[in-house]
Amino acid sequence: MKPNYRRCISCRKVGSKDEFWRIVRVFPSGKVQLDQGMGRSAYICPETSCLQAAQKKNRLGRSLHASVPETLYQSLLQRLAQSNTQNQI
Repeated sequence: MKPNYRRCISCRKVGSKDEFWRIVRVFPSGKVQLDQGMGRSAYICPETSCLQAAQKKNRLGRSLHASVPETLYQSLLQRLAQSNTQNQI
């Protein structure tokens, strides 16, 4: 079976699906959430620079065709901080 490749919406890096975080606009409600659900999705690198650029230039909102709440960016930054602390241990 061929591997699934995805592209980061911020830095445009191509990699396997496992390397990125998935953000989904759920169908039919239009709610934007992390990792789960069926609908339009976008992928982003788990890096601070990618998250900041995506937030500044509204790249998630444009790729999902929906407004992305600030709380989603905050939860992504918290998840990044948690993964960095786990990697240091």
